[in-house]
Amino acid sequence: MVPGSIKVPVPFEYAFPAGALFLGVGPQVDFERRGESDDQARDKETGERVWVVRVMDLDPEAGKFGRSTEIKVKVVGPHQPVPPASAVPGYPAAIQFEGLTITPYVDSQRCKASGQCRARMAYSVRATGIVSATANTAAA
Repeated sequence: MVPGSIKVPVPFEYAFPAGALFLGVGPQVDFERRGESDDQARDKETGERVWVVRVMDLDPEAGKFGRSTEIKVKVVGPHQPVPPASAVPGYPAAIQFEGLTITPYVDSQRCKASGQCRARMAYSVRATGIVSATANTAAA
């Protein structure tokens, strides 16, 4: 039996074949703890803080049919991930994720009380860290 919340390890090159550009990072808010002095979400397994890294997927297929190319990847760690310096000043840095995993789930927010349901398969993307794409390709 496959567990309900399986984390599938995925190589970065498979998830982001054309690469990714860093857009921003911030804490993941735990809405059940909202209003407390520390309302940041914690990882259920390790207890570490959860950070949300926003990236732009450079794959041309990602933006088809008017979809957004921005993806949020949750990174677990004690400190906020620090983005690498951009190779071109004024432009986002190219990054790669370490320890990338994908967890599939059913997004049922589109289901209506009238009985019409347009639920869809969605994915939660997590990683253990970020590194510069140029440093990683130079080492290969």
